[in-house]
Amino acid sequence: MLVATGGALGAVLRYLLTNVSKLLFVSSIYGTISVNILGSFLIGYFITSNFGNNLPENFIKFFLIIGFLGSFTTFSAFSYEVLDLINSKKYFTSFTYIFISIFICILSAYFGTLLNKI
Repeated sequence: MLVATGGALGAVLRYLLTNVSKLLFVSSIYGTISVNILGSFLIGYFITSNFGNNLPENFIKFFLIIGFLGSFTTFSAFSYEVLDLINSKKYFTSFTYIFISIFICILSAYFGTLLNKI
């Protein structure tokens, strides 16, 4: 139940942020990049933080990390958007999008873990 509830909320928030991104930037890739970077950072942060000291461990793990952040970040939308860029012959944009989505998100997760060591 925790995963399903967190997942539903994360998916709705991702949907809303992606649509706001479309209004601001015309393309949904900026929204997907933003949620993946933010979600990666938060996953790294919550995995290593004392944030959940007053919350049950299952709530943090299943609701927040697996449910909410798991559905908030999205690899399937990323894959679709990369293929759409390639099919549109926007090779530089697709390469940049792949680079940012993979390397910057991993780096963001790492920074999230570092924040708890400060």
